[in-house]
Amino acid sequence: MRSPQVALNLGTPPGSPTRTSSDFEEINYPSSHWQSQQEEELPLHYMTEETARKRVKSGAAASNGGEETTLEYDYGDEGKDVYSKMRPLKGPARGGRPLRPAPPPATSLTEFIQQNLEHLPPAIYTLLSCWTRFYRIGKSNVVVWDEAHFGKFGSHYLKREFYFDVHPPLGKMLVGLVGLLAGYDGHFEFKSGSEYPEGLPYVAMRVMLATFGVALVPLGWYTAVELGMSRRACHLVALMVLCDIAWICISRFILLDAMLLFFTFTTVFCMTKFNNQQYRSFSPDWWLWLTMTGLSIGCVTSVKWVGLFVTALVGAYTIEDLWNKFGDLRLSWRDQAKHWAARVACLIVLPILVYMMAFKVHFMILNHSGPGDSQMSSLFQANLEGNDFGKNPLEVAYGSKITLKNYGYGGGLLHSHVQSYPVGSNQQQVTCYHYKDNNNEWIVHPRWDELPLDLNGPMRFLKDGDVIRLQHSMTTRNLHSHNVPAPVTKLNNEVSGYGNTTIGDFHDYWKVEVVDDLKMGSKDNVDRIHSLTTRLRFRHNSLGCYLRAANAILPEWGFKQIEVSCIKEDNLNDVHTWWNVESHWNDRLPAGETKYYKSPFLRDFWHLNVAMMTSNNALIPDPDKEDILASAPIDWPFMYLGLRMCGWGDTQTKYYLLGTPIIWWAGSTSLIVSLVILGVYLLRQQRKYNDFEAVEWEHFLYVGKVAFVGWALHYLPFLVMGRVTYIHHYLPTLYFSVLMLAHLLDHFVFSNRRFAEHTRWVIYGIAAVAIFGNFWWFRGLAFGIDGPIHEHKGLLWRKTWNIYDQVHL
Repeated sequence: MRSPQVALNLGTPPGSPTRTSSDFEEINYPSSHWQSQQEEELPLHYMTEETARKRVKSGAAASNGGEETTLEYDYGDEGKDVYSKMRPLKGPARGGRPLRPAPPPATSLTEFIQQNLEHLPPAIYTLLSCWTRFYRIGKSNVVVWDEAHFGKFGSHYLKREFYFDVHPPLGKMLVGLVGLLAGYDGHFEFKSGSEYPEGLPYVAMRVMLATFGVALVPLGWYTAVELGMSRRACHLVALMVLCDIAWICISRFILLDAMLLFFTFTTVFCMTKFNNQQYRSFSPDWWLWLTMTGLSIGCVTSVKWVGLFVTALVGAYTIEDLWNKFGDLRLSWRDQAKHWAARVACLIVLPILVYMMAFKVHFMILNHSGPGDSQMSSLFQANLEGNDFGKNPLEVAYGSKITLKNYGYGGGLLHSHVQSYPVGSNQQQVTCYHYKDNNNEWIVHPRWDELPLDLNGPMRFLKDGDVIRLQHSMTTRNLHSHNVPAPVTKLNNEVSGYGNTTIGDFHDYWKVEVVDDLKMGSKDNVDRIHSLTTRLRFRHNSLGCYLRAANAILPEWGFKQIEVSCIKEDNLNDVHTWWNVESHWNDRLPAGETKYYKSPFLRDFWHLNVAMMTSNNALIPDPDKEDILASAPIDWPFMYLGLRMCGWGDTQTKYYLLGTPIIWWAGSTSLIVSLVILGVYLLRQQRKYNDFEAVEWEHFLYVGKVAFVGWALHYLPFLVMGRVTYIHHYLPTLYFSVLMLAHLLDHFVFSNRRFAEHTRWVIYGIAAVAIFGNFWWFRGLAFGIDGPIHEHKGLLWRKTWNIYDQVHL
């Protein structure tokens, strides 16, 4: 009987070459606890230097973030790296922070502190951030820059008055909440440059909003950690976020930008946290950070639409991630479907729900009539408290005084005024106007060849197919069209005001054509024209064209109002030719029933968003006016211009929106360098030079893609926008140039074993001192400059900065 055999592992004989897995027959071993543990512990990002082309010798100890790990790499082919290829990476290629085993539960306070010492630096940076954001925050007691807008919008929430703005409502609701918590009653007008009255808690409001700016610093630190940067690079990111003058300045006032930056930072942070959970899909942490990414996307887009740019970054990352998973043959079709469903639910459905919820709360709070009513549909306005639409007579009759609302999204009210067209017929102008006044009122009259209107005779109701005459109430001109080209849309006919109560012709006739009724359904069910609910078109009885108000803007002589024309094309689906009766006055008719005036949320939500988009696109530079605050996107990366945020008199506290030059210039330069370096590395790889291990290359690409793609997605859209732009539009973009700068310094210096530890500390020290010194030199631009500006020397580092000239706002 043979004795049992015992296998002894005597190790590798001295002098024997290192073997690779290709020297043995590959056997699929059953999974075990040890194997699963090994799959979670990925190596840190180090490079080797067996030859002149390698940086760290095989088997050498390398460090990242203060930890040491001994790694051995086998390149094969007897060390001839010119023929070697990168070994395939086993397991998911994440590229983010290296995995570390979780420490055991602390058994004492000392052990707990030791395990959490890594959180001490961001805590210190956060305290320093409180100083940079709060110091002298209430020094200026006047309304600074866009506080005139967003402070006023916060007031509307406190008074619950409906207003209109081009930005989504979440940030402005937070401004209103801050005012409520501070004890503000909402009755200050926030006129630009006016002093805050005694008792208005503007300092408390600024401090609470500046807290979003404070949070940028720890977010920058922990994002750098999740990106797998070294400890020095993390310090550098936090220091740059802490010391950038523009980020400090924009955070210290009642504005939306601090919130926009905060949610931009949280979106990037959550995305990087989720990326580092990819090795264990569908775990609780995996779901947590995927969900948090979706929530952050919903919040950032609900503050400003600029948040769509960081949403695009998450989308690009997700597409690449799912594409890689599609090529992973180890994943079943069921797993593939689960990954897709999770992304759709958390990154598409959830953000949309958050965005829509912001509008739902917006509508619930602003339930009183206010200055923004006319941007919304007539049905929506009818549900606002303080609006008299509910008293409107339901059925429109001849002799009724009415206002006509264009049904196109963002459409205005049919309007006329005494001014004449300087071109075309030179008759009285007819426009579309977004605000309510008496010049929007028209009276329904019969044709000239019919009996004149008898206000004491039998009531005659307006019906589909009637040919009528609309007389302007204030000027008595008749709504008129003729074969004269419209002033802007030359292919359409001009619409004007012509004649008076006794003078007119057949070009004043308009045929009423019902489209449908929101309450009664199709036009076949509409017997009489109803106010608010009946949608109709006006066809010129002689020319056959239709009354239309699209988005064409008249020049200065038309007060930048919307052009009204008569379009020759008969397109029933063109909503810009649809109108409804909004206000309706007729003493001979009873008030309508409020049950007819219900407006569904989804219709209001869509209407408001299209109106916002239309108004945003209309914010174009005015060639007739010089805007000393505006700047072009090409001016931003290297700070060609700054922005005066207030008046520039000798007795005023002055704020100038300008970044810390060394941060902006070095960050923009790093983006250019990154493209050059990527090209060099790709060329070397093609020639079979082995500069990286697969894990190292994956990490280099991952961080570079987050930084460069994020910067490009935030910056390039502004180059094709037609709207007016300012330097503060670049502030979210700046974050990605900061990440790129830290990434390149980490790659070439802080994690490069060619440099001695002392040399790396020296280079880091020089960078940190330069950043802090640059901040200290320009700190007055954010903290406020008193006295004559010429007494503060040394601020004009570029001749294009209008710090010292005497142009006043």
